[in-house]
Amino acid sequence: MTTLLSAESSLTIAGVTLECVQRGQGRPVLLLHGAGGPRPSAPFMDMLAQRVRLIAPTHPGFGNSPLPDWFDNVDDLAYLYLDLLDRLDLHDVILMGFSMGGWTAAEIAIKCTHRLSKLILVDAVGCKFKDRETREIPDIWALHPSEVNKLTYFDPETFAPKLDQMTDEQLQMVARNREAAAMYLWEPYMHSPKLLRRLHRINIPTLLVWGAHDGLATPEYGRSYCAAIPGARMEIIEKAGHTPQNEQPEAFVATVMRFIEGK
Repeated sequence: MTTLLSAESSLTIAGVTLECVQRGQGRPVLLLHGAGGPRPSAPFMDMLAQRVRLIAPTHPGFGNSPLPDWFDNVDDLAYLYLDLLDRLDLHDVILMGFSMGGWTAAEIAIKCTHRLSKLILVDAVGCKFKDRETREIPDIWALHPSEVNKLTYFDPETFAPKLDQMTDEQLQMVARNREAAAMYLWEPYMHSPKLLRRLHRINIPTLLVWGAHDGLATPEYGRSYCAAIPGARMEIIEKAGHTPQNEQPEAFVATVMRFIEGK
């Protein structure tokens, strides 16, 4: 078994301070969390850290990462993480993003891939495939939380956050994450009007991993995403919704490791 190296610290990149978890050894994987915030203690994180070196920053405005007053969109995140790759002088990086983090990863890859070797998008958002009048992703701020949970999870009873069991500190973090997510995702809602026309620039092997029961960004949406990226392929995780890494961690890790190891 690989000896795990673990560190939770902060990094300052181009004047922006980020909390960052680094765990494991081996090929570097830059992991970008989704709108729900970071999950450093999630089982899939431990499983991956047995095989690779995880670098998992917390986006500005989420967790304990401060939010600069000039920082307000996913494009800002993309350039920040390009600066992070330069600052840490990382090469042959696997870039993996979940949901909003997947959108961010796609924005990074259309700009520059010279430090990247592979791209993994997990139930990513960020694109508009249909006409402007057709909603492709439900409005999570207009729906009751129970409805959002049904769309998000295959098994919401087990995996949806249980707010009534959280401490005041945990609830404050949930509120901060939700506020940050609204800032990044609201206008235009969960997409960049230009991203679809730029996905052809992605020139590294790309895997899209999708929960079979994702009701937010459906598998149909994922297949459209996959078709827009040259040479990309898609894997479906059964009995999982928008967060297959949490609902089916073993299947998720096996899927991404086959791709990382070229199997």
